[in-house]
Amino acid sequence: MHTVPEPSPPPTPPVPLTALLAREDLALRQIAGPPAAGTVLHGAHTSEMADPYPYLLGGELLLTAGVHIPEAAGSGTYFDDYVSRIVAAGGAALGFGVAPVHDTVPRALVASCETYGLPLLEVPPRTTFAAVGRAVWQLMEHARTAELRRVTEAQQSLAAAASRPDPVPAVLHRLARHLGGRAVLYGPEGAEIAAAGRTPAGGHPGAGPAPDASPDGSPDALTALARLLVARGSASASDTTPAGIHLTAYALGAGQGFVLGVAAGRRDPGDHTIASVAAVLLSLLTGDQHSGSGAARSSALVRLLLGDTAEDVAPLLGGDRWLVVHARPEERAPDALAASALGAALGSPLVDLAGDVVRVLVPAGREPGPQPGWTLGVSAAVAPGGWRAADTQAARALGRARATRTALVRYGTRAALAELVPPDEAEAHARALLAPLADNPALTETLRTWLSLHGSWDRTAVALSVHRNTVRQRIARCAALLGTDPDDPDVRMELWFALRRAER
Repeated sequence: MHTVPEPSPPPTPPVPLTALLAREDLALRQIAGPPAAGTVLHGAHTSEMADPYPYLLGGELLLTAGVHIPEAAGSGTYFDDYVSRIVAAGGAALGFGVAPVHDTVPRALVASCETYGLPLLEVPPRTTFAAVGRAVWQLMEHARTAELRRVTEAQQSLAAAASRPDPVPAVLHRLARHLGGRAVLYGPEGAEIAAAGRTPAGGHPGAGPAPDASPDGSPDALTALARLLVARGSASASDTTPAGIHLTAYALGAGQGFVLGVAAGRRDPGDHTIASVAAVLLSLLTGDQHSGSGAARSSALVRLLLGDTAEDVAPLLGGDRWLVVHARPEERAPDALAASALGAALGSPLVDLAGDVVRVLVPAGREPGPQPGWTLGVSAAVAPGGWRAADTQAARALGRARATRTALVRYGTRAALAELVPPDEAEAHARALLAPLADNPALTETLRTWLSLHGSWDRTAVALSVHRNTVRQRIARCAALLGTDPDDPDVRMELWFALRRAER
């Protein structure tokens, strides 16, 4: 077990030897050594040195035409010494060209490769070493492109998961799926808060899934690694179990004590990048914010509590005009983490969780868009003095969005005909017309919602979270109190005009 700095993956991922052998244009043939399925290549290198050890970095396919082989090599230990040095240097495989020096691959070389477990390829006369090297780099480029695409798609997937109503489980689930293992969020005391995925049976290729409590105790080992990380105050730590399961732990935030643990059966070049993105997102979801903007928000709250007006504190929050957003998740009730994640997705930390609805105060320059898993209602842009009215607008827009099953509804702010009537006269007419409903806000809100939804009983019931019969009873009561027929289009228009003026 050891702590590690932030590692950087190699510039290109390795490619399987089987992919090179599958190239029909090269016609390579393996004639000795272990099966190619377990061998990967990090490059190709040509050398006619009798001892290539000093010139190998490890993982290469070494290509030779046998120029260095002495005439009496087959009767001594030359080939054993040659092959053993390649293996000691970490060479992945040996390619032997049968032209122009040798007509066939020396039998003693074949035997040595079998003895030392080095894959030996026969390179036919028509295939140049340059073509083999080019093919290796082409395969590595394809692998690099595929890996970059995988990492990019994983980053986008994790970011989308972080904006869902259940962000922490969603991020862990996506991370476990992308890494093919198990992802765990540990609390400051080392207790498991949330987890997703399953611990692999082992790190060898083809290993199937195993229960979370695997025989080698890897879940316990992951917990121990997470606790060690916190104790040492390190940024990350890694370990490998006897079964070959790769364990990694990442500290979240600045001294908050939360840890992300990952157990995977293999470790691909882009896995660290993917896990690091998840760690950053989880840090934002679990950590307290102590930035300058956070101090400004605290100052604004204190000033409001001490009697300052909204107009006075608005400059501290970063905007002159604002939108109020009401949001409700499509499935489960939101929690504080989900509310914070939604605020981050909308570009504002000013979030309030009130029952099943999350309210977000957003600067007008950041136009809200639909969010996966949420239904949103957005107010008109207002100055700080209009926050209360905008809150009402957002609530009504959310009700309409839920009723019409629309991801986002924006509150309409203008009625062209209404602007033709002098405001004082319009407001006086509205007050007089709606006076019988003045003491019953439930009837007023039901009438307003019912009119906005074109007289739909079912949609109004959904928007108000009441039974459709309740809506019918309330509209009938409104008709009786107002002495009007709400089925008459002219009456509906006049009532809508009055309601719009009354809410200003």
